[in-house]
Amino acid sequence: MFGRRKKNDAGSASASSAEPFVDGRDDDNDDAAADTTVEGPHDLGDLDEDRESVAANRLDLGSVLIPLPEGGQLQVEMSQAGSPQAVHIVTQFGRITVAAYAAPKSPGQWREVAADLATSLRNDKAETTVETGPWGRELVGVTANADLRFIGVDGYRWMVRCVLAGPSGAVAEGQPLVQLAHSILRQTVVDRGTDPHPVRTPLPVVLPQVLAEQLAAAAQQQAAQQAAPAQPTAPDANTDAAQQQSTPQPNAEQPGAERAPRRGASGSAIQQLGG
Repeated sequence: MFGRRKKNDAGSASASSAEPFVDGRDDDNDDAAADTTVEGPHDLGDLDEDRESVAANRLDLGSVLIPLPEGGQLQVEMSQAGSPQAVHIVTQFGRITVAAYAAPKSPGQWREVAADLATSLRNDKAETTVETGPWGRELVGVTANADLRFIGVDGYRWMVRCVLAGPSGAVAEGQPLVQLAHSILRQTVVDRGTDPHPVRTPLPVVLPQVLAEQLAAAAQQQAAQQAAPAQPTAPDANTDAAQQQSTPQPNAEQPGAERAPRRGASGSAIQQLGG
């Protein structure tokens, strides 16, 4: 068991919640699912409200319904097949991505996923630590391109994973991006559905009709621009004449004109003139 790192502040020591990630570490919070009925993410089946009421103040992505922070912008990541596979929320502090995955009835999937993520980060030479958040372990990775924080919550037959990405220091404990992500997760609602899905498989992402229509229109416009051949412009006589006048012409050597001295094997230009 690793001891917690401490830092001194004005002569007093305070315990830090960060420590190196250990695959076999046994936390009390990791062996039981979080009480999602009191503090989200919530299961849609546990709520008294119907789906329409829940979606009234959330972004409905099919398997997850996510509250949008003020000023947040959406980025949709498409698969090679052309279907949406992730929706990112871009904020002034960094990017937040919430996704739901199929899981067994018994909790513990996030613990396994976090261990796999830690191994992958370490293989990429990232500095990896684990911290304790509202739902248990949160994995933090410092890479060459961005700082990352992974938050996971086990539910009944589902798991929610939240990924934070931002500049150096943006995902540190207590930073606005982390606080915002915790707030979003507390209000997130999961709709697992009844269809069978293999464990760890991402649950389907379904875009709202308005967003899907906007993406389709943008894709059509981009395809039309790429397919349209470049239209040749008609020559302009005035433009051609101006270009001919402004184009430097090679200087013809006049008979009897004195040549400029050249640097040759027999000496410098000054030496050639003086010879």
